[in-house]
Amino acid sequence: MREVLEQIGELMAIAARTAPKSGGTDFVHVHVVKGDDVQKIGEGMIRYGEEKNIPGFIRDGKNLVASEVLVLIGIKDAAVMNLNCGACGLDTCQELQPIEKNEFKGPQCMFRLLDLGIALGSAVKTASLLNVDNRIMYRVGALARKMGYTQDDVVMGIPLSAQGKNIYFDRKG
Repeated sequence: MREVLEQIGELMAIAARTAPKSGGTDFVHVHVVKGDDVQKIGEGMIRYGEEKNIPGFIRDGKNLVASEVLVLIGIKDAAVMNLNCGACGLDTCQELQPIEKNEFKGPQCMFRLLDLGIALGSAVKTASLLNVDNRIMYRVGALARKMGYTQDDVVMGIPLSAQGKNIYFDRKG
């Protein structure tokens, strides 16, 4: 089953890679995590949740430990669109200088975050079409980044599972 889920992870990566991008420029990165690394990130999430007393990290970490494959999708060094739209909270795009914050580096240009969202949607659509259980999880991306599995400025994780019941819904905690 793991080999099939790994192939589906690669198909999800293609879907994210080919998703439309604002202004025709691509700052989206995709990485398919396989094998023991999936469990290592999940265990790291559980430890982090226990240390910081954040139950959501523990719950999501347990979900990840029970998963076979993880797809990470993020953006790195994303140039602003120079529209001065103000959606980032600043008056001009020239003011936008992302800095390390809590889990991610921000603020980010809203159009680049939309690109990330479209790539995520394209990836989970692919998994859904193939009847693979999945869920977009910010906490997974945050800990994968913290643990050095990605250098993206903002990243989300999509764990994959094929069990008798979707493990990512009807969760407690």
